[in-house]
Amino acid sequence: YKGEGILPASPRNVWECIKPVAGGLRTKWDQNVKDFEVIETISDTVSICRTTTPSACMRIISPREFVDVVVMKQYEDGMMLSAATHVEHPLCPPQPDFVRGFNYPCGCFCIPVPGEPDRTELLTFFQTDLGGYLPQTVVDSFFPSSICGFYSNLTKAVKTLKA
Repeated sequence: YKGEGILPASPRNVWECIKPVAGGLRTKWDQNVKDFEVIETISDTVSICRTTTPSACMRIISPREFVDVVVMKQYEDGMMLSAATHVEHPLCPPQPDFVRGFNYPCGCFCIPVPGEPDRTELLTFFQTDLGGYLPQTVVDSFFPSSICGFYSNLTKAVKTLKA
């Protein structure tokens, strides 16, 4: 799935809301992220992270956990990105109250809008196997509305940073 939109905030503020760091803002505004933790720091730009999600679709979708290697990068033109993909890690075995999901390569790109410092193009790519025994129809109905909610809630979150 691909999402794309223009947000009414600077790339720095959008990044502040979405950057994949422990204690970051994402757990506060993203209804699909319950917790985010760094399992291991590889370098200042690469880490192994665990993300948990709450149940969804009236609890048809059980809580999930995802373990990913995550890279963050900032470019000279002001673009910032995070990219991730699934990884196994000995410090993070599957937990009993979660279904282990699998992220294929995915990412978020905060792209400055030329001449408009308070606007950011956000490009997102998600390719996730939720794991478990979900009918494909449930998965197919969940993701589009989830991505719309992501952009809507992020727009509200960046507006609170400006206040």
